[in-house]
Amino acid sequence: MPALTRVVSGVIAIAAAFAWTVNVHAAGAKKAPTDKQLIKSAISAAPAKVAKGATIVVMEADGKMRTLRQGTNGFICMPDNPATPGPDPMCMDKNAMEWAHAWIGHKPPPAGKIGFMYMLSGGTDASNTDPYATKPDAKNHWIKTGPHVMVVGADASFYDQYPKSPDPDTSVPYVMWAGTPYQHLMAPVK
Repeated sequence: MPALTRVVSGVIAIAAAFAWTVNVHAAGAKKAPTDKQLIKSAISAAPAKVAKGATIVVMEADGKMRTLRQGTNGFICMPDNPATPGPDPMCMDKNAMEWAHAWIGHKPPPAGKIGFMYMLSGGTDASNTDPYATKPDAKNHWIKTGPHVMVVGADASFYDQYPKSPDPDTSVPYVMWAGTPYQHLMAPVK
């Protein structure tokens, strides 16, 4: 299977899991954004030079993936998911895409493949302890983060250098989902 096909397959899995834009249409929300608006949202996730060469993808209302712009640098960016509480466009390299695909599929992340993700125009509202939590509850340590980058797929000893508190100070680097196969470094950038 060609590398681009594998990457696009990973994007499809991630987008399906997050139900990007599908939720907006299903909920009867406001008019769908234009391609230009989706691209603008997606490229806001990464530095300008990375975003300029990135492939931009979006999930359509029928669940099919559509490439809005073919890239040249191996990064794939997705626009904000309007169904989530805060702005969350993201941009990731091939290894991060493989890691995310494993997380979505409840499979072990690929060994020895360190990946990098950008989320520079917003943050995340998520459980810091449960990789599959979909809403806050009394036990899942729900947190809100600002703009950040993520390192995924590193050896466990890498993450041992950083705080692993269930209720971290999100203004400094910390490990999210500590103790799970999907632990990753969250590093604020602002």
